[in-house]
Amino acid sequence: MNASDRKELLGVVREFVQHEVRPVVSEYEHSDEYPEPLLRRMAELGFFGLLIPEEYGGLGVDFSTFAEIQIELSQGWMSLSGVLTSLFTSAWMITTFGTDEQRITLLPRLASGELRIAFSMTEPDAGSDVQAIRTRATRSSDQFTIDGTKTWTTHGLHSGAVMLIAVTDPTASPRYRGMSAFVIEKPPGISSVPGLEIPPSLRKLGYKGIEATELVFNSYRVPVSSVLGGEAGVGSGFKYFMAGMEVGRLSVAASATGIATDAFRRAIAYAQQREAFGLPIAKHQAIQIKLAAMATRVEAARLLVLNAASVKDTGERADLETGMAKLFATEAAMDTAFDAMRVHGGYGYSMEFGVERLLREAPSLILGEGSNEIQHLVIARRLLERYPQ
Repeated sequence: MNASDRKELLGVVREFVQHEVRPVVSEYEHSDEYPEPLLRRMAELGFFGLLIPEEYGGLGVDFSTFAEIQIELSQGWMSLSGVLTSLFTSAWMITTFGTDEQRITLLPRLASGELRIAFSMTEPDAGSDVQAIRTRATRSSDQFTIDGTKTWTTHGLHSGAVMLIAVTDPTASPRYRGMSAFVIEKPPGISSVPGLEIPPSLRKLGYKGIEATELVFNSYRVPVSSVLGGEAGVGSGFKYFMAGMEVGRLSVAASATGIATDAFRRAIAYAQQREAFGLPIAKHQAIQIKLAAMATRVEAARLLVLNAASVKDTGERADLETGMAKLFATEAAMDTAFDAMRVHGGYGYSMEFGVERLLREAPSLILGEGSNEIQHLVIARRLLERYPQ
């Protein structure tokens, strides 16, 4: 995508955020209502096809453009960018590791928004420790039977498909070699089908509107063709999911940068309007120090995200860069949202202003796509690989 096309696309996103998201986000968020009209509009504008190749009906943008779009979109509402995180992590995995049939069958429907997909890895006893996954898929001839429970599945109810990982060979050593990725389709919005129950959505501090659910599998049968990569993909699920996490972490880092950007812009605008002791509070050194720190964090987060995206665009391994971006940007979002509340004073604590929403949304990004505690380990291990003695 050339510079002119990128500028035009970013302009479309900004217009959507300014005129269609901001006027309604507070109502949707505080009522925890699923934003179907906004998602339909995103589909009409082509947002669901951003990373999907043009031959499958997408726009085929590079990761750098995608990251910038996520930054812009999350300045309107992080829940919308969260839908894209699940979608494009899964779509990238299908594009990269899927069979020709899976690409032809799934990608055009994902690009158009006809099919929405959830990304499901976490379990009640397995979060950042992927090797602790217990959900099993037992093979019998031309099908697998899935048993187990997934949790914290973003978009788990309203999605029409789920990308999940399960153990297909419990005797494999090391254990991760016995895992496979599956793409399963299900009726969107239906909480009970044979072999699959979706309990009521988990109640969350923030990240509202888009549900997080458990998926309870009890002898849920799927064809072998639902294994990502087909027969060749059996036993490769761990590798596929770890590669997909680079996309997820880049997307989360970009979303966090958008939250931090929005928090800073709200704070600096308010600081020039609010007066205390006869002066706008922006004239007081205590507030100026906060604004300087906030702006510096935002810019550093943005540059780390764009650097990670540029590495990803080369096709090289990018777990170090995406890990750094995810770690720094999500912490920056949390710190900047909290500082924005302090700049706003009591109004920052009020539901009438958007700052309290940002402060409730930011923590989920610290926890998701591998907790930040895990990111430190990911980064350190890659550094030791890169700088051996």
